[in-house]
Amino acid sequence: MNRKILVIEDETQISSILKDYLQQSGFEVFTLDTGAGAVETIRKMVPDAVILDLMLPDTDGLEICRQVRKFSNVPILIATAKVEEIDRLIGLELGADDYICKPFSPREVVARVKAVLRRLSPETAEDVLTAGPVTIQPSKYQVNVNGNDLTLTRSEFELLYIMAKNPGRVFSRTDLIANVHGYEFEGYERTIDSHVKNLRKKLAGAVDGKELIQTVYGVGYKFDM
Repeated sequence: MNRKILVIEDETQISSILKDYLQQSGFEVFTLDTGAGAVETIRKMVPDAVILDLMLPDTDGLEICRQVRKFSNVPILIATAKVEEIDRLIGLELGADDYICKPFSPREVVARVKAVLRRLSPETAEDVLTAGPVTIQPSKYQVNVNGNDLTLTRSEFELLYIMAKNPGRVFSRTDLIANVHGYEFEGYERTIDSHVKNLRKKLAGAVDGKELIQTVYGVGYKFDM
């Protein structure tokens, strides 16, 4: 069965082009030209990935992202003409997995969708990983810390997994971008800081304040058991 992609985009021309390119790559594509009902559509349809326009005429794309993250970890790729870094960071803090600035190449969008979905493939699943108080099941995208299940976004999961798999190793932001996104993310290293900030918040309550992910100033981050 082809993987389902939901495109939420009010500009008909962009939506049509994305649909054509995604279908040519073997995806089953559904489109919405308004934000009204988008959250309920995602809940019922359960798409494999969502391409979400940030500036919809009737609904804030960030609010859609916020609502979806209350019940689903579906990969969300935000597409927008807003290029300011603060806008990007807000989107990532709300759980978006990628950020695509308009104008963009439809081939690039397809490549990014494939990169996100490739990380979910069961063919890459490995055995259960235990690192200190953290237990990770890659095939199920499940994380348990001191007996507590954590709900992580895909990017947060990938960050934790790559660092917990290599405790003590210092990863530069560039290293982490390559591991999390599967491609070079155009100098956008602050995205990693945003993901790490969110991940630390989620870990903190389960480890009594112990800092499992430590900052190595001027270099990057490492996982410390």
